[in-house]
Amino acid sequence: MNTRAGLPLVAILSFGMLGACKQKAAQAPVPQPVAQEPPPGPNVPPAPTVPELPLGLPELELAEDVALTPEKVALGKQLFFDKRLSPDGAANCETCHQHDKGWTDGLALSPKVNGKLNTRHTPTLYNTAFHPLFYWDGRAPTLDAQIMAAWKGQMSGEPEKVAALLTDIPLYKVQFEKAFGTAPTADTIVAALAAYIRTVLSGNSAWDRHEKGEQAAVNDDVVAGWKVFRDKAHCTLCHVPPFFSDMLFHNVGIGTLAKEPDEGRFAVTKDPKDMNAIKTPTLRSVTKSGPYFHDGSVATLEDAVKLMLAGGLKNKNNKNLDARLKPVKLSDKEFKQLMAFITALESTEELQKPTLP
Repeated sequence: MNTRAGLPLVAILSFGMLGACKQKAAQAPVPQPVAQEPPPGPNVPPAPTVPELPLGLPELELAEDVALTPEKVALGKQLFFDKRLSPDGAANCETCHQHDKGWTDGLALSPKVNGKLNTRHTPTLYNTAFHPLFYWDGRAPTLDAQIMAAWKGQMSGEPEKVAALLTDIPLYKVQFEKAFGTAPTADTIVAALAAYIRTVLSGNSAWDRHEKGEQAAVNDDVVAGWKVFRDKAHCTLCHVPPFFSDMLFHNVGIGTLAKEPDEGRFAVTKDPKDMNAIKTPTLRSVTKSGPYFHDGSVATLEDAVKLMLAGGLKNKNNKNLDARLKPVKLSDKEFKQLMAFITALESTEELQKPTLP
Protein backbone atom coordinates (compact mmCIF):
# COMPACT_ATOMS: atom_id res chain seq x y z
CA MET A 1 0.00 0.00 0.00
CA ASN A 2 1.28 3.44 -0.89
CA THR A 3 2.02 5.71 2.02
CA ARG A 4 2.66 9.43 2.36
CA ALA A 5 4.64 10.68 5.31
CA GLY A 6 4.14 7.37 6.93
CA LEU A 7 0.29 7.50 6.77
CA PRO A 8 -1.94 5.14 4.94
CA LEU A 9 -3.57 6.55 1.79
CA VAL A 10 -7.02 6.00 3.29
CA ALA A 11 -6.13 8.20 6.27
CA ILE A 12 -4.79 10.93 4.00
CA LEU A 13 -8.00 10.88 1.94
CA SER A 14 -10.09 10.96 5.10
CA PHE A 15 -8.29 13.99 6.45
CA GLY A 16 -8.64 15.73 3.10
CA MET A 17 -12.38 15.12 2.95
CA LEU A 18 -12.83 16.31 6.53
CA GLY A 19 -10.93 19.50 5.80
CA ALA A 20 -13.03 20.14 2.74
CA CYS A 21 -16.21 19.68 4.76
CA LYS A 22 -14.99 22.11 7.38
CA GLN A 23 -14.11 24.65 4.70
CA LYS A 24 -17.54 24.32 3.10
CA ALA A 25 -19.18 24.67 6.50
CA ALA A 26 -17.20 27.80 7.21
CA GLN A 27 -18.21 29.27 3.85
CA ALA A 28 -21.97 28.51 4.30
CA PRO A 29 -24.04 31.70 4.87
CA VAL A 30 -25.32 32.23 8.39
CA PRO A 31 -29.15 32.34 8.40
CA GLN A 32 -30.44 35.82 9.29
CA PRO A 33 -33.59 36.35 11.42
CA VAL A 34 -36.59 37.38 9.35
CA ALA A 35 -37.85 40.86 10.25
CA GLN A 36 -41.30 40.66 11.78
CA GLU A 37 -43.88 43.18 10.54
CA PRO A 38 -45.64 44.99 13.37
CA PRO A 39 -49.24 43.91 13.81
CA PRO A 40 -51.55 46.08 11.76
CA GLY A 41 -53.16 48.92 13.71
CA PRO A 42 -56.79 49.95 13.43
CA ASN A 43 -57.78 51.38 10.09
CA VAL A 44 -58.49 55.08 10.73
CA PRO A 45 -60.41 56.61 7.83
CA PRO A 46 -59.35 60.10 6.74
CA ALA A 47 -61.09 62.77 8.79
CA PRO A 48 -63.56 64.95 6.87
CA THR A 49 -62.52 68.53 6.28
CA VAL A 50 -63.59 71.12 8.84
CA PRO A 51 -66.98 72.53 7.76
CA GLU A 52 -66.90 76.00 6.26
CA LEU A 53 -68.59 78.85 8.08
CA PRO A 54 -72.16 79.20 6.86
CA LEU A 55 -73.44 82.35 5.23
CA GLY A 56 -74.24 85.15 7.65
CA LEU A 57 -71.55 84.48 10.28
CA PRO A 58 -68.26 86.36 10.65
CA GLU A 59 -64.82 84.80 10.53
CA LEU A 60 -64.07 82.63 13.55
CA GLU A 61 -60.90 83.79 15.28
CA LEU A 62 -59.37 81.12 17.49
CA ALA A 63 -56.14 80.95 19.44
CA GLU A 64 -53.53 78.61 17.98
CA ASP A 65 -53.92 76.08 20.79
CA VAL A 66 -57.63 75.60 20.02
CA ALA A 67 -57.46 75.91 16.24
CA LEU A 68 -59.72 73.44 14.46
CA THR A 69 -58.24 70.46 12.62
CA PRO A 70 -60.11 67.68 10.80
CA GLU A 71 -58.74 65.11 13.25
CA LYS A 72 -59.87 67.02 16.36
CA VAL A 73 -63.32 67.74 14.97
CA ALA A 74 -63.95 64.13 13.83
CA LEU A 75 -62.75 62.76 17.17
CA GLY A 76 -64.88 65.23 19.10
CA LYS A 77 -67.94 64.31 17.07
CA GLN A 78 -67.52 60.65 18.03
CA LEU A 79 -67.09 61.53 21.69
CA PHE A 80 -70.19 63.76 21.62
CA PHE A 81 -72.35 60.75 20.78
CA ASP A 82 -70.48 58.20 22.92
CA LYS A 83 -72.25 57.14 26.13
CA ARG A 84 -69.04 55.66 27.48
CA LEU A 85 -68.28 59.16 28.74
CA SER A 86 -70.83 58.67 31.51
CA PRO A 87 -71.02 56.00 34.23
CA ASP A 88 -72.72 52.80 33.07
CA GLY A 89 -73.36 54.32 29.64
CA ALA A 90 -76.26 56.35 31.01
CA ALA A 91 -75.90 59.47 28.84
CA ASN A 92 -73.88 61.35 26.28
CA CYS A 93 -73.76 64.99 25.20
CA GLU A 94 -76.63 64.35 22.80
CA THR A 95 -78.90 63.42 25.71
CA CYS A 96 -79.37 67.14 26.39
CA HIS A 97 -78.26 68.62 23.07
CA GLN A 98 -80.27 67.10 20.22
CA HIS A 99 -79.95 68.38 16.68
CA ASP A 100 -83.63 68.10 15.80
CA LYS A 101 -84.51 70.16 18.89
CA GLY A 102 -82.15 73.00 18.11
CA TRP A 103 -79.34 71.36 20.10
CA THR A 104 -81.49 71.43 23.26
CA ASP A 105 -83.63 68.62 24.70
CA GLY A 106 -87.16 70.00 24.43
CA LEU A 107 -87.64 69.89 28.20
CA ALA A 108 -88.29 72.83 30.47
CA LEU A 109 -85.73 71.46 32.93
CA SER A 110 -83.75 68.31 32.27
CA PRO A 111 -82.66 65.68 34.81
CA LYS A 112 -79.02 64.96 35.54
CA VAL A 113 -77.62 61.43 35.42
CA ASN A 114 -77.87 61.30 39.22
CA GLY A 115 -81.60 62.01 39.01
CA LYS A 116 -81.53 65.58 40.29
CA LEU A 117 -83.34 68.18 38.23
CA ASN A 118 -81.51 71.13 36.71
CA THR A 119 -82.67 74.59 37.69
CA ARG A 120 -82.22 76.02 34.19
CA HIS A 121 -83.29 75.09 30.69
CA THR A 122 -80.69 73.44 28.44
CA PRO A 123 -79.24 76.18 26.20
CA THR A 124 -78.61 75.67 22.52
CA LEU A 125 -75.11 74.88 21.25
CA TYR A 126 -75.60 76.92 18.08
CA ASN A 127 -72.77 79.39 17.48
CA THR A 128 -71.21 78.94 20.94
CA ALA A 129 -67.87 79.09 19.12
CA PHE A 130 -68.30 82.87 19.17
CA HIS A 131 -69.33 83.25 22.82
CA PRO A 132 -67.00 85.04 25.26
CA LEU A 133 -68.66 83.48 28.33
CA PHE A 134 -70.70 80.33 28.92
CA TYR A 135 -73.79 79.19 30.81
CA TRP A 136 -76.84 81.41 31.29
CA ASP A 137 -74.96 83.35 33.97
CA GLY A 138 -71.58 83.40 32.21
CA ARG A 139 -69.77 81.62 35.02
CA ALA A 140 -67.56 79.55 32.70
CA PRO A 141 -64.82 81.66 31.09
CA THR A 142 -64.06 79.20 28.28
CA LEU A 143 -65.86 76.55 26.29
CA ASP A 144 -63.45 73.93 27.63
CA ALA A 145 -64.30 74.92 31.21
CA GLN A 146 -68.02 74.69 30.45
CA ILE A 147 -67.66 71.23 28.90
CA MET A 148 -65.63 69.89 31.81
CA ALA A 149 -68.15 71.25 34.32
CA ALA A 150 -71.10 69.78 32.41
CA TRP A 151 -69.30 66.45 32.00
CA LYS A 152 -68.75 66.15 35.74
CA GLY A 153 -71.97 67.79 36.90
CA GLN A 154 -74.64 66.86 34.37
CA MET A 155 -73.27 63.45 33.38
CA SER A 156 -71.54 62.53 36.67
CA GLY A 157 -68.50 61.85 34.52
CA GLU A 158 -65.17 60.67 35.90
CA PRO A 159 -62.71 62.10 33.37
CA GLU A 160 -59.60 60.15 34.40
CA LYS A 161 -61.43 56.83 34.36
CA VAL A 162 -62.92 57.59 30.95
CA ALA A 163 -59.48 58.53 29.61
CA ALA A 164 -58.12 55.16 30.74
CA LEU A 165 -61.10 53.39 29.16
CA LEU A 166 -60.59 55.13 25.82
CA THR A 167 -56.87 54.32 25.88
CA ASP A 168 -57.81 50.63 25.82
CA ILE A 169 -59.86 51.12 22.64
CA PRO A 170 -57.32 50.83 19.77
CA LEU A 171 -59.06 53.15 17.32
CA TYR A 172 -59.56 55.89 19.90
CA LYS A 173 -55.94 55.62 21.00
CA VAL A 174 -54.70 56.10 17.43
CA GLN A 175 -57.12 58.96 16.83
CA PHE A 176 -55.94 60.80 19.94
CA GLU A 177 -52.32 60.29 18.87
CA LYS A 178 -53.09 61.80 15.47
CA ALA A 179 -55.13 64.69 16.85
CA PHE A 180 -53.10 65.61 19.94
CA GLY A 181 -49.89 63.58 19.83
CA THR A 182 -50.79 61.79 23.06
CA ALA A 183 -52.97 59.08 24.47
CA PRO A 184 -56.42 60.13 25.72
CA THR A 185 -56.45 62.41 28.76
CA ALA A 186 -59.25 64.28 30.48
CA ASP A 187 -58.09 67.54 28.92
CA THR A 188 -57.73 66.20 25.38
CA ILE A 189 -61.18 64.61 25.56
CA VAL A 190 -62.60 68.03 26.47
CA ALA A 191 -60.53 69.74 23.77
CA ALA A 192 -61.86 67.33 21.14
CA LEU A 193 -65.45 67.90 22.25
CA ALA A 194 -64.88 71.66 22.11
CA ALA A 195 -63.49 71.37 18.57
CA TYR A 196 -66.64 69.60 17.40
CA ILE A 197 -69.01 71.95 19.22
CA ARG A 198 -67.31 74.91 17.54
CA THR A 199 -68.60 73.52 14.24
CA VAL A 200 -72.23 73.48 15.45
CA LEU A 201 -73.31 76.60 13.60
CA SER A 202 -76.59 78.19 12.58
CA GLY A 203 -76.30 80.29 9.45
CA ASN A 204 -77.18 80.21 5.77
CA SER A 205 -80.77 80.98 6.70
CA ALA A 206 -83.31 82.34 4.25
CA TRP A 207 -82.65 85.80 5.67
CA ASP A 208 -78.89 85.42 5.23
CA ARG A 209 -79.38 84.47 1.60
CA HIS A 210 -81.72 87.43 1.10
CA GLU A 211 -79.12 89.77 2.59
CA LYS A 212 -76.57 88.47 0.12
CA GLY A 213 -78.78 89.35 -2.82
CA GLU A 214 -81.06 86.34 -3.23
CA GLN A 215 -84.24 88.39 -3.21
CA ALA A 216 -86.55 85.41 -3.68
CA ALA A 217 -85.22 83.68 -0.55
CA VAL A 218 -87.90 85.40 1.57
CA ASN A 219 -91.34 86.87 0.97
CA ASP A 220 -92.63 90.37 1.62
CA ASP A 221 -93.82 89.49 5.15
CA VAL A 222 -90.26 88.62 6.16
CA VAL A 223 -88.87 91.88 4.78
CA ALA A 224 -91.60 93.84 6.58
CA GLY A 225 -90.93 91.75 9.71
CA TRP A 226 -87.28 92.82 9.73
CA LYS A 227 -88.41 96.45 9.81
CA VAL A 228 -90.80 95.72 12.69
CA PHE A 229 -88.01 93.82 14.50
CA ARG A 230 -85.53 96.66 14.10
CA ASP A 231 -87.55 99.88 14.05
CA LYS A 232 -90.79 99.36 15.99
CA ALA A 233 -90.20 96.50 18.42
CA HIS A 234 -86.55 97.57 18.92
CA CYS A 235 -85.48 93.94 19.29
CA THR A 236 -81.99 94.83 18.06
CA LEU A 237 -81.28 96.57 21.36
CA CYS A 238 -80.35 93.08 22.64
CA HIS A 239 -80.75 90.68 19.70
CA VAL A 240 -77.95 92.15 17.64
CA PRO A 241 -77.03 90.77 14.19
CA PRO A 242 -75.23 88.67 13.06
CA PHE A 243 -75.80 86.38 16.06
CA PHE A 244 -79.09 88.04 17.02
CA SER A 245 -77.75 88.20 20.57
CA ASP A 246 -75.47 90.74 22.22
CA MET A 247 -74.16 87.91 24.44
CA LEU A 248 -74.61 90.22 27.41
CA PHE A 249 -76.76 89.81 30.51
CA HIS A 250 -80.16 91.41 31.05
CA ASN A 251 -82.89 91.27 33.65
CA VAL A 252 -86.19 90.76 31.79
CA GLY A 253 -88.09 89.61 34.87
CA ILE A 254 -88.09 85.90 34.05
CA GLY A 255 -87.75 83.81 37.20
CA THR A 256 -88.18 86.72 39.60
CA LEU A 257 -91.61 85.46 40.70
CA ALA A 258 -90.22 82.11 41.79
CA LYS A 259 -90.14 81.17 45.46
CA GLU A 260 -86.35 81.30 45.22
CA PRO A 261 -85.60 83.71 42.37
CA ASP A 262 -82.68 82.91 40.10
CA GLU A 263 -79.90 85.41 40.91
CA GLY A 264 -78.48 85.08 37.41
CA ARG A 265 -75.27 86.97 36.70
CA PHE A 266 -75.20 88.35 40.25
CA ALA A 267 -74.22 84.94 41.58
CA VAL A 268 -70.98 85.31 39.60
CA THR A 269 -70.14 89.02 39.88
CA LYS A 270 -71.84 89.93 43.20
CA ASP A 271 -72.63 93.26 41.53
CA PRO A 272 -76.19 94.39 42.52
CA LYS A 273 -76.92 95.62 39.00
CA ASP A 274 -76.51 92.03 37.77
CA MET A 275 -79.26 90.63 40.00
CA ASN A 276 -81.50 88.28 37.96
CA ALA A 277 -79.63 89.16 34.74
CA ILE A 278 -79.42 86.31 32.22
CA LYS A 279 -77.49 86.01 28.96
CA THR A 280 -79.44 87.05 25.88
CA PRO A 281 -80.38 83.90 23.92
CA THR A 282 -79.72 83.81 20.20
CA LEU A 283 -82.69 84.03 17.85
CA ARG A 284 -80.96 81.98 15.16
CA SER A 285 -82.90 78.72 14.82
CA VAL A 286 -84.86 79.66 17.94
CA THR A 287 -87.90 78.09 16.26
CA LYS A 288 -86.44 74.67 17.13
CA SER A 289 -85.50 75.09 20.77
CA GLY A 290 -88.66 75.50 22.84
CA PRO A 291 -89.67 75.78 25.59
CA TYR A 292 -88.27 79.26 26.10
CA PHE A 293 -86.26 81.40 28.51
CA HIS A 294 -83.66 80.14 30.94
CA ASP A 295 -86.26 78.49 33.16
CA GLY A 296 -88.20 76.90 30.28
CA SER A 297 -91.32 78.60 31.60
CA VAL A 298 -92.92 79.57 28.26
CA ALA A 299 -94.05 76.79 25.95
CA THR A 300 -94.28 78.53 22.59
CA LEU A 301 -92.19 81.03 20.68
CA GLU A 302 -95.23 83.19 20.00
CA ASP A 303 -95.93 83.54 23.73
CA ALA A 304 -92.27 84.26 24.44
CA VAL A 305 -92.25 87.07 21.87
CA LYS A 306 -95.50 88.50 23.26
CA LEU A 307 -94.02 88.52 26.76
CA MET A 308 -91.06 90.54 25.55
CA LEU A 309 -93.28 92.91 23.57
CA ALA A 310 -95.16 93.53 26.82
CA GLY A 311 -91.91 94.84 28.33
CA GLY A 312 -90.78 91.69 30.06
CA LEU A 313 -92.27 89.99 33.09
CA LYS A 314 -93.43 92.57 35.59
CA ASN A 315 -92.70 92.09 39.28
CA LYS A 316 -92.99 94.96 41.76
CA ASN A 317 -90.17 93.47 43.82
CA ASN A 318 -87.78 93.37 40.87
CA LYS A 319 -85.80 96.60 41.01
CA ASN A 320 -83.44 95.72 38.19
CA LEU A 321 -85.76 95.23 35.21
CA ASP A 322 -83.80 96.33 32.14
CA ALA A 323 -84.66 99.97 31.42
CA ARG A 324 -84.60 99.32 27.68
CA LEU A 325 -87.66 97.11 27.95
CA LYS A 326 -90.69 99.14 26.93
CA PRO A 327 -94.12 97.81 26.02
CA VAL A 328 -94.69 97.73 22.26
CA LYS A 329 -98.10 97.39 20.65
CA LEU A 330 -98.21 95.65 17.29
CA SER A 331 -101.14 94.99 15.02
CA ASP A 332 -101.97 91.39 14.23
CA LYS A 333 -100.40 91.89 10.82
CA GLU A 334 -97.20 93.33 12.28
CA PHE A 335 -96.95 90.50 14.79
CA LYS A 336 -97.34 87.97 11.98
CA GLN A 337 -94.60 89.75 10.03
CA LEU A 338 -92.33 89.79 13.07
CA MET A 339 -92.76 86.05 13.54
CA ALA A 340 -92.12 85.49 9.84
CA PHE A 341 -88.79 87.29 10.16
CA ILE A 342 -87.72 85.33 13.25
CA THR A 343 -88.66 82.09 11.46
CA ALA A 344 -86.50 83.16 8.50
CA LEU A 345 -83.45 82.97 10.80
CA GLU A 346 -83.75 79.18 10.96
CA SER A 347 -80.95 77.05 9.53
CA THR A 348 -81.50 73.70 7.84
CA GLU A 349 -78.15 71.93 8.16
CA GLU A 350 -78.12 68.13 8.18
CA LEU A 351 -76.46 65.86 10.73
CA GLN A 352 -74.83 62.52 9.98
CA LYS A 353 -74.09 60.71 13.21
CA PRO A 354 -70.66 59.03 13.48
CA THR A 355 -69.81 55.34 13.75
CA LEU A 356 -68.27 54.71 17.17
CA PRO A 357 -65.19 52.52 17.81
